[in-house]
Amino acid sequence: MFSLKDWQSTKDWQNWTGYVKSTPEQKFLPKTIEELQQIVKDARTQGKTIRVTGAAHSFSGCACPEHFAISLHHLRGIVSVNKDKQWVTVYAGTYLHELGDMLRSHGFALENMGDIQNQSIAGAICTGTHGTGLSLGSVSSQVVAWQWVDGRGEVQQHQRGDDDLSKSLHVSLGMLGIFTQVTLKVMPLYGLHESSCSIKFEQALVQFPQVIQQERHMEWFLFPGTDQVQQKILKVIEPKPMSKLQKFKDHFEGVVILNGVFFAMSELARKNPKYVKVMSKFSADNIPNTVREGYSYEVFPKPRGVKFDESEYFIALTDFDQCIRFIQKELMQDTKGSHFPIEVRPHKGEIGFLSPTQGRDSVALSFHVYKGIDSKPFFAWVKSQMQRWQGRPHWGKVSHLNQKEVQALYPDLAKFLAVRKQYDPDGVFLNPWLREKFGL
Repeated sequence: MFSLKDWQSTKDWQNWTGYVKSTPEQKFLPKTIEELQQIVKDARTQGKTIRVTGAAHSFSGCACPEHFAISLHHLRGIVSVNKDKQWVTVYAGTYLHELGDMLRSHGFALENMGDIQNQSIAGAICTGTHGTGLSLGSVSSQVVAWQWVDGRGEVQQHQRGDDDLSKSLHVSLGMLGIFTQVTLKVMPLYGLHESSCSIKFEQALVQFPQVIQQERHMEWFLFPGTDQVQQKILKVIEPKPMSKLQKFKDHFEGVVILNGVFFAMSELARKNPKYVKVMSKFSADNIPNTVREGYSYEVFPKPRGVKFDESEYFIALTDFDQCIRFIQKELMQDTKGSHFPIEVRPHKGEIGFLSPTQGRDSVALSFHVYKGIDSKPFFAWVKSQMQRWQGRPHWGKVSHLNQKEVQALYPDLAKFLAVRKQYDPDGVFLNPWLREKFGL
């Protein structure tokens, strides 16, 4: 979770793995939107750039500050609730791990979440953070209205429609401005029943088309070098709190299993690469079948106690069978340094200009490498394979696409860049990572 004390105690900034680092000239903690406006105006006058660093849970350089770093930690909480429309407006600095309880107090819940809840709502929206479910989109798709401070320091507001601005705000990477408030389309409070079981790869693949149509949420964990898949399904149930026993089990899994056993296994694999495949097989053979229940926001997230690097790509659903067969076959021969399971999640197509699922129902493939093991060779191989299926990367994960490759993958990029120029003509919200990706 984000630590304000840590953020303030050093001049440096780094993401959660420590792989992306910078030393911004100044850090700011605005307590009001007016303060934020003045910071932006000052940056523009001085020719400085700004990045909002959120919870630093991005794996990419997207949030990396060059000159000014801003945290919206003091801009959190619910602004207003419209029970008739089921719209809730929240401050953009609100963290996902605290939003669930806030919404529950009004009888509401988010439509969908991912399995990590450390991010701020603004960070999740800007990068297209997502969960799983073929009928469901990303967190960005739940936004019905945005408020933000643009590159001139002016407050802007917009309600979602079928227009270029909406499609640009949908996934913006913070290039149009700094979100201050977002209005979310929520749904009545609900619970989830989670069940997971081990299944053979071929059987899981045969069932995949039917399962993703029948189940609201389904995801895989495919272990490199094995033919084992851990399949997780979430079903909607009546709202009820997670039991104290289940919370204890989750805590035990996070502290003992992940921070203890899996950490030790990962260290062994790091120091002795010949054991990587052994560790993957051991994990596949020993992950227990589980059942969890509780409020949706209690069930969606899972403990992540061991640090890793991650690269993720979205491919068209129609290409999934061919793609995953090839990936599994290749990794059976050589795990390429990764003993973490490949996470597989179906995702509804979206309309955002920079959405990785723009125009097509998709499957997200997430590849992980334990921190301390060089991820570059594996991720380079992943990129080369994903290019065969026009895979679009998750903006918050590691990707090494250049400007030409980004242009080829996003047909409406020119429209997005035109909108960006309108709201940030002086490039206040850029950084080297963004300039490289978009040629700015």
